[in-house]
Amino acid sequence: MRLSVRTRDPASFARTGTLSLAHGEVRTPAFVPLATKGVIKTLEVHEAADLGFDMVLGNTFHLFLAPGHELIARLGGLHRFMGWDRPVITDSGGFQVFSMGHGAVADEIKGRGKPSPAGPNGSRATVQIAEAGVTFCSYLDGSARFLGPETSMAVQAALGSDIALVFDECTPFHGGRDYTARSTERTHRWLDRCLTWHAEHGPEGQAVYGIVQGGVEEDLRRASAQAVAARATGGIAIGGTLGEDKDQMFEVVRWTVEELDSAAPDRPRHLLGIGDVDDLVRGVELGIDTFDCAMPTRIGRHGMAVVPDPAGRWRVDLAKGRYRESDEPLLEGCPCPACAHGYTRAYLHYLLRARELTAMRVLTVHNLSYLQHLMASLRDAIDAGRLAEAARAVWDGAAPWEMPAAAPS
Repeated sequence: MRLSVRTRDPASFARTGTLSLAHGEVRTPAFVPLATKGVIKTLEVHEAADLGFDMVLGNTFHLFLAPGHELIARLGGLHRFMGWDRPVITDSGGFQVFSMGHGAVADEIKGRGKPSPAGPNGSRATVQIAEAGVTFCSYLDGSARFLGPETSMAVQAALGSDIALVFDECTPFHGGRDYTARSTERTHRWLDRCLTWHAEHGPEGQAVYGIVQGGVEEDLRRASAQAVAARATGGIAIGGTLGEDKDQMFEVVRWTVEELDSAAPDRPRHLLGIGDVDDLVRGVELGIDTFDCAMPTRIGRHGMAVVPDPAGRWRVDLAKGRYRESDEPLLEGCPCPACAHGYTRAYLHYLLRARELTAMRVLTVHNLSYLQHLMASLRDAIDAGRLAEAARAVWDGAAPWEMPAAAPS
Protein backbone atom coordinates (compact mmCIF):
# COMPACT_ATOMS: atom_id res chain seq x y z
CA MET A 1 0.00 0.00 0.00
CA ARG A 2 1.01 3.58 -0.52
CA LEU A 3 -0.37 7.05 0.16
CA SER A 4 0.53 9.50 -2.59
CA VAL A 5 -0.06 13.04 -1.33
CA ARG A 6 -1.18 15.43 -4.07
CA THR A 7 -1.88 18.74 -2.31
CA ARG A 8 -1.11 20.08 1.17
CA ASP A 9 -3.06 22.99 2.62
CA PRO A 10 -0.50 25.56 3.83
CA ALA A 11 -2.80 26.84 6.59
CA SER A 12 -3.62 23.48 8.20
CA PHE A 13 -2.64 19.81 8.27
CA ALA A 14 -5.15 19.02 5.49
CA ARG A 15 -4.02 17.12 2.43
CA THR A 16 -5.42 15.33 -0.60
CA GLY A 17 -4.04 12.20 -2.15
CA THR A 18 -4.57 8.66 -3.30
CA LEU A 19 -4.33 5.59 -1.10
CA SER A 20 -3.29 2.62 -3.26
CA LEU A 21 -4.41 -0.76 -1.91
CA ALA A 22 -4.62 -4.34 -3.12
CA HIS A 23 -8.17 -3.93 -4.47
CA GLY A 24 -7.85 -0.41 -5.87
CA GLU A 25 -7.42 3.22 -5.00
CA VAL A 26 -9.09 5.42 -2.40
CA ARG A 27 -9.33 9.18 -2.98
CA THR A 28 -8.43 10.97 0.24
CA PRO A 29 -9.65 12.49 2.44
CA ALA A 30 -12.52 10.00 2.36
CA PHE A 31 -15.49 8.85 4.38
CA VAL A 32 -15.80 5.06 4.67
CA PRO A 33 -19.32 3.59 5.04
CA LEU A 34 -19.86 0.70 7.43
CA ALA A 35 -20.56 -2.73 6.00
CA THR A 36 -20.62 -4.04 9.57
CA LYS A 37 -21.87 -7.57 8.97
CA GLY A 38 -20.88 -7.74 5.32
CA VAL A 39 -23.69 -5.40 4.25
CA ILE A 40 -24.51 -1.70 4.40
CA LYS A 41 -27.79 -1.80 6.27
CA THR A 42 -30.85 -1.42 3.95
CA LEU A 43 -28.60 -1.35 0.84
CA GLU A 44 -26.70 -3.73 -1.38
CA VAL A 45 -23.04 -3.05 -0.80
CA HIS A 46 -22.33 -2.40 -4.48
CA GLU A 47 -24.61 0.63 -4.25
CA ALA A 48 -21.89 2.35 -2.23
CA ALA A 49 -19.74 2.27 -5.36
CA ASP A 50 -22.61 3.77 -7.35
CA LEU A 51 -22.64 6.64 -4.84
CA GLY A 52 -18.91 7.19 -5.36
CA PHE A 53 -17.36 5.46 -2.36
CA ASP A 54 -14.01 3.72 -2.81
CA MET A 55 -13.83 1.64 0.39
CA VAL A 56 -16.11 0.13 3.04
CA LEU A 57 -15.45 -1.14 6.57
CA GLY A 58 -16.21 -4.68 7.76
CA ASN A 59 -16.59 -5.49 11.44
CA THR A 60 -14.18 -8.17 12.66
CA PHE A 61 -16.07 -8.79 15.91
CA HIS A 62 -19.47 -9.42 14.33
CA LEU A 63 -18.13 -11.46 11.40
CA PHE A 64 -16.08 -13.54 13.86
CA LEU A 65 -19.27 -14.47 15.70
CA ALA A 66 -21.45 -14.96 12.60
CA PRO A 67 -21.17 -16.36 10.03
CA GLY A 68 -17.57 -16.99 11.09
CA HIS A 69 -14.33 -16.09 9.38
CA GLU A 70 -13.62 -19.71 8.43
CA LEU A 71 -16.80 -19.90 6.34
CA ILE A 72 -16.12 -16.54 4.70
CA ALA A 73 -12.59 -17.69 3.83
CA ARG A 74 -13.91 -20.92 2.29
CA LEU A 75 -16.30 -18.86 0.17
CA GLY A 76 -13.50 -16.70 -1.22
CA GLY A 77 -13.02 -13.97 1.39
CA LEU A 78 -15.08 -10.98 2.40
CA HIS A 79 -14.85 -9.20 -0.97
CA ARG A 80 -16.37 -12.13 -2.84
CA PHE A 81 -18.76 -13.00 -0.02
CA MET A 82 -20.49 -9.62 -0.13
CA GLY A 83 -19.94 -8.82 -3.80
CA TRP A 84 -17.57 -5.85 -3.39
CA ASP A 85 -14.43 -5.63 -5.53
CA ARG A 86 -13.01 -2.41 -4.09
CA PRO A 87 -10.89 -1.92 -0.95
CA VAL A 88 -12.11 -3.08 2.47
CA ILE A 89 -10.81 -2.05 5.89
CA THR A 90 -11.60 -4.25 8.90
CA ASP A 91 -11.52 -3.12 12.51
CA SER A 92 -9.90 -5.26 15.18
CA GLY A 93 -12.89 -6.04 17.42
CA GLY A 94 -11.41 -4.15 20.35
CA PHE A 95 -14.05 -1.42 20.42
CA GLN A 96 -16.93 -3.91 20.34
CA VAL A 97 -15.46 -5.86 23.26
CA PHE A 98 -15.09 -2.58 25.19
CA SER A 99 -18.70 -1.66 24.42
CA MET A 100 -19.97 -5.00 25.74
CA GLY A 101 -18.29 -4.33 29.06
CA HIS A 102 -18.89 -0.61 29.43
CA GLY A 103 -21.62 0.36 26.96
CA ALA A 104 -21.10 3.05 24.37
CA VAL A 105 -18.86 5.97 25.25
CA ALA A 106 -21.92 8.21 25.53
CA ASP A 107 -23.51 5.72 27.93
CA GLU A 108 -20.44 5.73 30.10
CA ILE A 109 -20.06 9.50 30.19
CA LYS A 110 -23.72 9.87 31.15
CA GLY A 111 -23.51 7.10 33.74
CA ARG A 112 -25.84 4.70 31.95
CA GLY A 113 -24.89 1.12 32.70
CA LYS A 114 -25.03 -1.63 30.11
CA PRO A 115 -25.01 -5.21 31.45
CA SER A 116 -23.07 -7.95 29.74
CA PRO A 117 -25.12 -10.59 27.90
CA ALA A 118 -26.34 -13.62 29.82
CA GLY A 119 -24.25 -16.75 29.80
CA PRO A 120 -25.57 -20.29 29.18
CA ASN A 121 -26.65 -20.68 32.82
CA GLY A 122 -28.43 -17.35 32.90
CA SER A 123 -25.69 -15.55 34.81
CA ARG A 124 -24.18 -12.34 33.50
CA ALA A 125 -20.44 -12.58 33.00
CA THR A 126 -18.33 -9.46 32.68
CA VAL A 127 -15.76 -8.93 29.97
CA GLN A 128 -12.40 -10.08 31.29
CA ILE A 129 -9.32 -8.29 29.96
CA ALA A 130 -5.94 -9.96 30.49
CA GLU A 131 -2.51 -9.81 28.89
CA ALA A 132 -3.38 -12.70 26.59
CA GLY A 133 -6.54 -11.02 25.31
CA VAL A 134 -10.22 -10.63 26.13
CA THR A 135 -12.79 -13.24 27.17
CA PHE A 136 -16.45 -12.30 26.68
CA CYS A 137 -19.89 -13.78 26.19
CA SER A 138 -21.26 -13.97 22.68
CA TYR A 139 -24.33 -11.77 22.26
CA LEU A 140 -25.76 -14.50 20.02
CA ASP A 141 -25.84 -17.46 22.37
CA GLY A 142 -24.04 -16.45 25.57
CA SER A 143 -21.12 -18.81 24.93
CA ALA A 144 -17.67 -17.83 26.17
CA ARG A 145 -15.47 -16.49 23.36
CA PHE A 146 -11.94 -15.14 23.22
CA LEU A 147 -10.25 -12.43 21.17
CA GLY A 148 -6.59 -11.59 21.42
CA PRO A 149 -4.02 -9.97 19.14
CA GLU A 150 -3.27 -13.16 17.25
CA THR A 151 -6.95 -14.15 17.02
CA SER A 152 -7.95 -10.75 15.67
CA MET A 153 -5.23 -10.83 13.04
CA ALA A 154 -6.12 -14.39 12.05
CA VAL A 155 -9.77 -13.41 11.58
CA GLN A 156 -8.83 -10.41 9.47
CA ALA A 157 -6.40 -12.50 7.42
CA ALA A 158 -9.20 -14.97 6.70
CA LEU A 159 -11.52 -12.12 5.71
CA GLY A 160 -8.84 -10.90 3.29
CA SER A 161 -9.31 -7.18 3.93
CA ASP A 162 -6.99 -4.63 2.33
CA ILE A 163 -6.36 -2.95 5.70
CA ALA A 164 -6.37 -4.78 9.04
CA LEU A 165 -6.40 -2.84 12.30
CA VAL A 166 -4.38 -4.17 15.22
CA PHE A 167 -6.14 -5.39 18.35
CA ASP A 168 -6.33 -2.72 21.03
CA GLU A 169 -8.13 -1.88 24.25
CA CYS A 170 -10.51 1.05 24.00
CA THR A 171 -10.06 2.54 27.45
CA PRO A 172 -13.12 3.87 29.32
CA PHE A 173 -13.48 7.63 29.65
CA HIS A 174 -13.65 7.48 33.46
CA GLY A 175 -10.93 4.84 33.80
CA GLY A 176 -8.47 7.28 35.35
CA ARG A 177 -4.95 8.19 34.36
CA ASP A 178 -3.22 5.18 35.93
CA TYR A 179 -5.49 2.66 34.25
CA THR A 180 -5.26 4.52 30.93
CA ALA A 181 -1.46 4.48 31.09
CA ARG A 182 -1.35 0.74 31.84
CA SER A 183 -3.91 0.00 29.16
CA THR A 184 -2.05 2.05 26.56
CA GLU A 185 1.17 0.19 27.26
CA ARG A 186 -0.69 -3.10 26.90
CA THR A 187 -2.09 -1.91 23.57
CA HIS A 188 1.49 -1.26 22.43
CA ARG A 189 2.49 -4.80 23.45
CA TRP A 190 -0.54 -6.14 21.60
CA LEU A 191 0.56 -4.08 18.58
CA ASP A 192 3.92 -5.88 18.57
CA ARG A 193 2.18 -9.25 18.80
CA CYS A 194 -0.14 -8.33 15.92
CA LEU A 195 2.78 -7.28 13.74
CA THR A 196 4.75 -10.42 14.59
CA TRP A 197 1.78 -12.67 13.73
CA HIS A 198 1.09 -10.81 10.51
CA ALA A 199 4.73 -10.92 9.39
CA GLU A 200 4.65 -14.70 9.73
CA HIS A 201 1.10 -15.52 8.61
CA GLY A 202 -0.59 -12.47 7.09
CA PRO A 203 -1.80 -12.49 3.49
CA GLU A 204 0.28 -10.72 0.88
CA GLY A 205 -1.07 -7.29 0.06
CA GLN A 206 -2.86 -6.76 3.39
CA ALA A 207 -1.71 -3.58 5.16
CA VAL A 208 -1.72 -3.29 8.95
CA TYR A 209 -2.65 -0.10 10.82
CA GLY A 210 -1.51 0.56 14.37
CA ILE A 211 -3.87 2.36 16.74
CA VAL A 212 -2.98 5.33 18.95
CA GLN A 213 -4.53 5.25 22.41
CA GLY A 214 -3.93 7.31 25.56
CA GLY A 215 -7.35 8.61 26.48
CA VAL A 216 -7.57 12.35 27.05
CA GLU A 217 -4.12 12.65 28.64
CA GLU A 218 -1.90 14.78 26.40
CA ASP A 219 1.41 13.19 27.34
CA LEU A 220 -0.01 9.67 26.96
CA ARG A 221 -1.54 10.48 23.57
CA ARG A 222 1.66 12.02 22.27
CA ALA A 223 3.78 9.15 23.59
CA SER A 224 1.41 6.60 22.07
CA ALA A 225 1.57 8.36 18.70
CA GLN A 226 5.36 8.23 18.85
CA ALA A 227 5.32 4.56 19.89
CA VAL A 228 2.98 3.51 17.08
CA ALA A 229 4.89 5.59 14.51
CA ALA A 230 8.10 3.81 15.53
CA ARG A 231 6.62 0.45 14.49
CA ALA A 232 6.54 -0.77 10.89
CA THR A 233 2.84 -0.19 10.26
CA GLY A 234 1.28 0.64 6.92
CA GLY A 235 -0.88 3.34 8.45
CA ILE A 236 -2.02 4.73 11.79
CA ALA A 237 -5.52 4.98 13.27
CA ILE A 238 -6.60 7.23 16.13
CA GLY A 239 -8.93 5.43 18.51
CA GLY A 240 -10.17 5.14 22.05
CA THR A 241 -12.12 7.61 24.11
CA LEU A 242 -11.43 11.05 22.67
CA GLY A 243 -13.26 13.20 25.21
CA GLU A 244 -16.65 14.22 26.50
CA ASP A 245 -17.30 16.97 23.94
CA LYS A 246 -16.17 17.89 20.45
CA ASP A 247 -13.70 20.56 21.52
CA GLN A 248 -11.86 18.07 23.69
CA MET A 249 -12.09 15.40 21.01
CA PHE A 250 -10.36 17.52 18.41
CA GLU A 251 -7.79 18.73 20.89
CA VAL A 252 -6.86 15.07 21.39
CA VAL A 253 -6.79 14.54 17.62
CA ARG A 254 -4.56 17.62 17.21
CA TRP A 255 -2.06 16.33 19.78
CA THR A 256 -1.88 13.04 17.91
CA VAL A 257 -1.56 14.50 14.42
CA GLU A 258 1.16 16.92 15.53
CA GLU A 259 3.25 13.93 16.59
CA LEU A 260 2.42 11.85 13.51
CA ASP A 261 3.13 14.73 11.16
CA SER A 262 6.75 14.72 12.28
CA ALA A 263 7.25 11.04 13.12
CA ALA A 264 5.30 9.43 10.25
CA PRO A 265 4.39 12.15 7.74
CA ASP A 266 3.87 9.83 4.77
CA ARG A 267 1.65 7.26 6.44
CA PRO A 268 -2.15 7.48 6.11
CA ARG A 269 -4.21 8.48 9.17
CA HIS A 270 -7.61 7.06 9.99
CA LEU A 271 -10.00 8.47 12.62
CA LEU A 272 -12.10 5.68 14.07
CA GLY A 273 -15.84 6.05 14.55
CA ILE A 274 -16.15 9.78 13.77
CA GLY A 275 -18.33 11.12 10.95
CA ASP A 276 -20.75 13.96 11.71
CA VAL A 277 -20.62 16.77 9.15
CA ASP A 278 -18.76 19.18 11.43
CA ASP A 279 -16.45 16.39 12.59
CA LEU A 280 -15.47 15.61 9.01
CA VAL A 281 -14.63 19.24 8.26
CA ARG A 282 -12.56 19.67 11.42
CA GLY A 283 -10.93 16.28 10.94
CA VAL A 284 -9.90 17.12 7.38
CA GLU A 285 -8.39 20.39 8.60
CA LEU A 286 -6.38 18.34 11.11
CA GLY A 287 -4.96 16.09 8.41
CA ILE A 288 -7.12 12.97 8.74
CA ASP A 289 -7.14 10.92 5.52
CA THR A 290 -10.01 8.50 6.17
CA PHE A 291 -12.99 8.36 8.54
CA ASP A 292 -15.61 5.76 9.38
CA CYS A 293 -18.86 6.16 11.29
CA ALA A 294 -22.30 4.58 11.67
CA MET A 295 -24.00 7.97 11.73
CA PRO A 296 -25.42 8.27 8.18
CA THR A 297 -26.88 4.76 8.10
CA ARG A 298 -27.98 4.70 11.74
CA ILE A 299 -29.89 7.99 11.70
CA GLY A 300 -31.40 7.07 8.34
CA ARG A 301 -32.95 3.99 9.91
CA HIS A 302 -34.37 6.25 12.61
CA GLY A 303 -36.03 8.64 10.18
CA MET A 304 -33.41 11.39 10.02
CA ALA A 305 -31.86 12.98 6.96
CA VAL A 306 -28.56 14.84 6.74
CA VAL A 307 -29.21 18.45 5.68
CA PRO A 308 -27.20 21.71 5.63
CA ASP A 309 -28.49 22.98 8.99
CA PRO A 310 -25.73 23.64 11.55
CA ALA A 311 -28.27 24.72 14.21
CA GLY A 312 -30.01 21.34 13.89
CA ARG A 313 -26.75 19.34 13.98
CA TRP A 314 -27.00 18.89 10.21
CA ARG A 315 -30.06 16.65 10.42
CA VAL A 316 -33.85 16.75 10.23
CA ASP A 317 -36.18 14.21 11.87
CA LEU A 318 -38.85 13.40 9.29
CA ALA A 319 -40.72 11.15 11.73
CA LYS A 320 -41.93 14.21 13.63
CA GLY A 321 -45.56 15.21 13.19
CA ARG A 322 -44.78 18.60 11.71
CA TYR A 323 -43.90 16.90 8.41
CA ARG A 324 -47.20 15.03 8.05
CA GLU A 325 -48.47 17.48 5.43
CA SER A 326 -45.18 18.92 4.21
CA ASP A 327 -44.91 19.27 0.44
CA GLU A 328 -41.20 20.12 0.71
CA PRO A 329 -38.75 17.80 -1.04
CA LEU A 330 -36.35 15.79 1.09
CA LEU A 331 -33.66 18.37 0.29
CA GLU A 332 -34.03 21.01 -2.42
CA GLY A 333 -31.26 20.85 -5.01
CA CYS A 334 -29.77 17.59 -3.73
CA PRO A 335 -28.29 15.57 -6.63
CA CYS A 336 -28.52 12.20 -4.88
CA PRO A 337 -30.46 9.28 -6.41
CA ALA A 338 -33.05 9.36 -3.61
CA CYS A 339 -33.85 13.05 -4.04
CA ALA A 340 -33.96 12.67 -7.83
CA HIS A 341 -37.32 10.90 -7.46
CA GLY A 342 -38.86 13.98 -5.88
CA TYR A 343 -40.19 12.36 -2.71
CA THR A 344 -41.88 14.84 -0.40
CA ARG A 345 -41.22 15.00 3.32
CA ALA A 346 -44.88 14.12 3.87
CA TYR A 347 -44.46 10.91 1.88
CA LEU A 348 -41.34 9.91 3.78
CA HIS A 349 -43.05 10.79 7.07
CA TYR A 350 -45.93 8.51 6.10
CA LEU A 351 -43.57 5.65 5.21
CA LEU A 352 -41.70 6.05 8.48
CA ARG A 353 -44.92 6.02 10.52
CA ALA A 354 -46.00 2.92 8.61
CA ARG A 355 -42.59 1.36 9.36
CA GLU A 356 -41.95 0.78 5.70
CA LEU A 357 -38.35 -0.24 4.99
CA THR A 358 -38.37 1.89 1.84
CA ALA A 359 -38.12 5.05 3.96
CA MET A 360 -35.02 3.76 5.74
CA ARG A 361 -33.46 2.85 2.40
CA VAL A 362 -34.21 6.24 0.82
CA LEU A 363 -32.77 8.12 3.80
CA THR A 364 -29.67 5.92 3.91
CA VAL A 365 -28.98 6.55 0.22
CA HIS A 366 -29.45 10.29 0.75
CA ASN A 367 -27.29 10.47 3.88
CA LEU A 368 -24.40 8.54 2.37
CA SER A 369 -24.59 10.56 -0.82
CA TYR A 370 -24.52 13.81 1.18
CA LEU A 371 -21.31 12.78 2.95
CA GLN A 372 -19.74 11.61 -0.30
CA HIS A 373 -20.47 14.98 -1.93
CA LEU A 374 -19.10 16.72 1.18
CA MET A 375 -15.79 14.84 1.02
CA ALA A 376 -15.47 15.41 -2.72
CA SER A 377 -16.04 19.14 -2.23
CA LEU A 378 -13.47 19.27 0.57
CA ARG A 379 -10.93 17.52 -1.67
CA ASP A 380 -11.62 20.02 -4.44
CA ALA A 381 -11.31 22.92 -1.99
CA ILE A 382 -7.92 21.73 -0.74
CA ASP A 383 -6.66 21.30 -4.29
CA ALA A 384 -7.91 24.79 -5.17
CA GLY A 385 -6.39 26.40 -2.06
CA ARG A 386 -9.82 27.32 -0.67
CA LEU A 387 -10.29 24.96 2.26
CA ALA A 388 -10.77 27.71 4.87
CA GLU A 389 -13.43 29.32 2.69
CA ALA A 390 -15.16 25.98 2.12
CA ALA A 391 -15.12 25.17 5.85
CA ARG A 392 -16.73 28.52 6.65
CA ALA A 393 -19.40 27.83 4.06
CA VAL A 394 -20.28 24.53 5.78
CA TRP A 395 -20.57 26.31 9.13
CA ASP A 396 -22.78 28.93 7.46
CA GLY A 397 -25.15 26.23 6.19
CA ALA A 398 -23.98 25.62 2.63
CA ALA A 399 -24.77 22.27 1.03
CA PRO A 400 -21.76 20.33 -0.35
CA TRP A 401 -22.62 21.20 -3.95
CA GLU A 402 -22.76 24.89 -2.98
CA MET A 403 -19.31 25.00 -1.38
CA PRO A 404 -16.56 27.08 -3.00
CA ALA A 405 -14.32 24.47 -4.55
CA ALA A 406 -13.15 25.96 -7.84
CA ALA A 407 -10.01 28.05 -7.86
CA PRO A 408 -10.71 31.79 -8.07
CA SER A 409 -10.39 33.30 -11.55
